Amino acid sequence: MGSVQTVVSQASQPKKSFLYDPNVRGIFYQVLLVSVVAYLFYMAATNAIDNLRRAKIASGFGFLENTAGFDISQTLISFSAAGSTYGDAFIVGLLNTLIVSAIGIVFATILGFAIGIARLSTNWMVAKVAMVYVELLRNIPLLLQLLFWYIAVLGPLPQPRDSYSMGAGFFLNSRGLFMPRPIYAADAWVMGAAFAIGVVGTIVFRRWAKKQQASTGRQYPVGLVTLGLVLGLPILSWLVLTLANANPISFDMPQKGTFNLRGGMQVLPEFVALLVGLTTYTAAFIAEVVRAGILAVSKGQTEASGSLGLKPGQTLRLVVIPQAMRVIIPPLTSQYLNLTKNSSLAVAIGYPDLVQVFMGTVLNQTGQAIEVVVITMGVYLTISLVTSFFMNMYNRRVAIVER
Repeated sequence: MGSVQTVVSQASQPKKSFLYDPNVRGIFYQVLLVSVVAYLFYMAATNAIDNLRRAKIASGFGFLENTAGFDISQTLISFSAAGSTYGDAFIVGLLNTLIVSAIGIVFATILGFAIGIARLSTNWMVAKVAMVYVELLRNIPLLLQLLFWYIAVLGPLPQPRDSYSMGAGFFLNSRGLFMPRPIYAADAWVMGAAFAIGVVGTIVFRRWAKKQQASTGRQYPVGLVTLGLVLGLPILSWLVLTLANANPISFDMPQKGTFNLRGGMQVLPEFVALLVGLTTYTAAFIAEVVRAGILAVSKGQTEASGSLGLKPGQTLRLVVIPQAMRVIIPPLTSQYLNLTKNSSLAVAIGYPDLVQVFMGTVLNQTGQAIEVVVITMGVYLTISLVTSFFMNMYNRRVAIVER
């Protein structure tokens, strides 16, 4: 009897309209939003094309094949005003951005970890100096710091004829740092092959040592083996080639002239100022990230390590830092992205990065504003996505797996 009443009551209830279905409404609003965004993009593109036609500016990316007609102070590839194109100028600016960003990330990471650990030091002086460094540099705008390094520090350096001699063929003056330039012979590939073998051997040994430690608890000198394989093998191959009367690498040493230096390799003061500014500024933020990650590890871990006989350095390296990395990696990724994007401030001191070369000189000469801006935005977006991808892979690798 009860089941019959339930069926009758269900049948008597009015059927809900599909308009009140949350799934239907969600799909409707999403379609509406996509349509509005697409319409806005269409109107913007149409308006831009009409404006370009009125201004008699040709659209498209064909301008990249035109002759550039200007020189660039720092180039990692062959570039000349008469024989290179705007596409070549784009590659030069991109490479200059990538090299200062890559070197800056390495140096900022090393300095940031050192300052972050120093902030937690039991030595009062070390901790306070680290605190002053962090609070001072991260609260001064990066642009002012770049101008300080470029104008106040590197600007007063002497002229080339009065260069500071730093020994071993290194000279410092107002035009930058001059150093020996390596010249590679035909048999230099042997050293490159030795380096590649050392890297592969390091990866294999580190995995084997990790498995052995997990199964037996025995630790192996991974750092020393890595140093021996990565640096020792190329040096050994160089010594063998030298003993065989082959000279795989020679150096073009800079020589002091009457008014200038001849030979060698020049590092521009703009590059030095940008690199130092990006490194010191980003390291201040990385230091706080590292300090927060270390403080996130339970104090009991340190006490347990001490009870097992581990020294403070071993405790930090083997116990605290590995656990802190799961907290450090996400904000550290953001700092890497910020450093790469902050390199665009190089235009203020004249370093020929992507923004200065492409969005500055190329845009002014061609008038292809939309194409230049789209390419530049796409480059920075791609760099950020690639960096985030690899950092997320590393984050998943060091994350603690629940059992």
